[in-house]
Amino acid sequence: MTTYSPTLIWILIGLAGLGTWLIRLSFIALLGRVATIPDLAMRILRLIPPAVLAAIVTPSITHASGTFDLGTDRFVAGIIAGVVAWRTKNVLATIGAGMSVLWLLQAMS
Repeated sequence: MTTYSPTLIWILIGLAGLGTWLIRLSFIALLGRVATIPDLAMRILRLIPPAVLAAIVTPSITHASGTFDLGTDRFVAGIIAGVVAWRTKNVLATIGAGMSVLWLLQAMS
């Protein structure tokens, strides 16, 4: 088994961070020079944050017990939070409703 020195690990972390920063900077610099962003590109860019959030949250509510299970407290709280988000478009109300339902269901079981 190969071991790496802490210095090398920190250098790699720094290089990864620098690479990420340069990639983001390149898009900012390129978009700053473009007079207008096409409508289709703007619509696609607006959909990226909700898609990433869904990709992060969905496994934690459908696989809370380690296997696919739709009967968990997390899944029920996630559905309620989704309905609140859809109806109110309010992030704080969504978080509050989801956490309240989750805590209530966990206290009852």
